[in-house]
Amino acid sequence: MGRFVYDGSTRVEIEDRTLMHLQIVIGNKLRRSEPFYFTWADDISTGGGRTTVWVHGGASLQFKFHGSRVPQINPRWVEALLMTANSASGLVMVREPANGTTASDAAES
Repeated sequence: MGRFVYDGSTRVEIEDRTLMHLQIVIGNKLRRSEPFYFTWADDISTGGGRTTVWVHGGASLQFKFHGSRVPQINPRWVEALLMTANSASGLVMVREPANGTTASDAAES
């Protein structure tokens, strides 16, 4: 399990493969100077609920990976995550599209 850290205080554990895809999406959005919300479900061990942060160019972001190998990237998953990031509600973690599933199908799940 890797970790996403926002402004040094907000932390969430995320599986390395998912975290890598999120890093690509977040990097692309920030490279284009497009701030957005990022929302995730909190683990029940930390009280449950959900957390939303406003991701912008001035925010301190850290992507800490548990493993040393870079996971294989699924372009359809990146596209599905970008679709959510471009929506009014912002980036949410959607499941990786199965073979034959489109990015829009994955973004709706």
